[in-house]
Amino acid sequence: MIQITSQMKIMVAVEAVDFRRGIDGLAQLCRVTLGADPFSGTLFVFRSRSGASLRVLAHDLC
Repeated sequence: MIQITSQMKIMVAVEAVDFRRGIDGLAQLCRVTLGADPFSGTLFVFRSRSGASLRVLAHDLC
């Protein structure tokens, strides 16, 4: 379960993503395209090309 706090940043990808990339590919997408650290505690939300599913990339800082 993800605890969302008022200080937490949430970034939502505008364009659809190919989910065959896997979690490592999504983390790389965060670094290269967004210029953000996937281990910073920010939630990154991605949607599939079909729009039928979402993936949330989160790193627990605790």
